[in-house]
Amino acid sequence: MIRERQIMRCWLPTTADKDGSTRNRRAREHRLPRRITGLGAVAAALLGACQPALAHSGLEHTAAFASGSFATGFIHPWTGLDHLLALLTVGLWAGLNGGRALWAWPAAFVGAMLMGGAVGLAGISVPLAEPGILASVVLLGLLVLTAARLPLGLGAALIVLFALLHGHAHGTELPDGAAAGAYMAGLAFATALLHAIGIAIASVSRNSIGTPLVRGVGAAVAAAGVALAVI
Repeated sequence: MIRERQIMRCWLPTTADKDGSTRNRRAREHRLPRRITGLGAVAAALLGACQPALAHSGLEHTAAFASGSFATGFIHPWTGLDHLLALLTVGLWAGLNGGRALWAWPAAFVGAMLMGGAVGLAGISVPLAEPGILASVVLLGLLVLTAARLPLGLGAALIVLFALLHGHAHGTELPDGAAAGAYMAGLAFATALLHAIGIAIASVSRNSIGTPLVRGVGAAVAAAGVALAVI
């Protein structure tokens, strides 16, 4: 029985003209069994079918979901006046005190905020959380107004207390469908950024004109906290 075969023709340059160009001469015909070329066609078809599946594997959906949750967490502190003022004022107060407070107090706030967020995500209720948040805005404003200099540990303890309340509120306000980890990471990044802005403002204002202005900002923050409590 004679098997069908498929002919593969190769064209190779074999001679050169005087002007440097080449001429093609048909080379030897190579005969390949049809079943080999058939396997190649099947493999090519499978590769073409798998490529769209690989392109839409779901990894990009996961990345988009996580990045969207991170952005939601990052934006959240900027949209609530009580959170925005408190975070900025922590940086101002740390900048006025200087020394190790520049990094210890913001770091304490971020860490305690994440702990409070975990409590809120767990659905654990904290009594008087909202009044405590407003009280933290007023107290932080007064601390900046008076340029209060407290021992590092005592200042950190106050900040941890405030941060737990703010973090708890953030955790309970997790949007439906958001990834908790990415959301809290966005919150932490925004919180650290607001602290850094406050520290930078206080650091560049250490002069006879700038320091009273920073303390005036503290007075405005305290007044805003009272107004938020009344409204």
